[in-house]
Amino acid sequence: MLKRQLSRLQTYLGKIKYMTRLPNIVIIVDLQEKYTALRECITLGIPTICLIDTNSDLGLADISICCAEACKR
Repeated sequence: MLKRQLSRLQTYLGKIKYMTRLPNIVIIVDLQEKYTALRECITLGIPTICLIDTNSDLGLADISICCAEACKR
């Protein structure tokens, strides 16, 4: 079980150790689900582009693109 968890973590997070600087921009697909990631980007000063649902807060992202819930699936 631990080998499976380690393999999964390496698959998803393994490339982070090679990052030498912060990204220029971050694209967030679901603002309500990835709110923590958006707050981290705001704290670090990374510009964000967000695809947001019509009932989300438009003022949090640098560039907001409104879309319907069915479009994200």
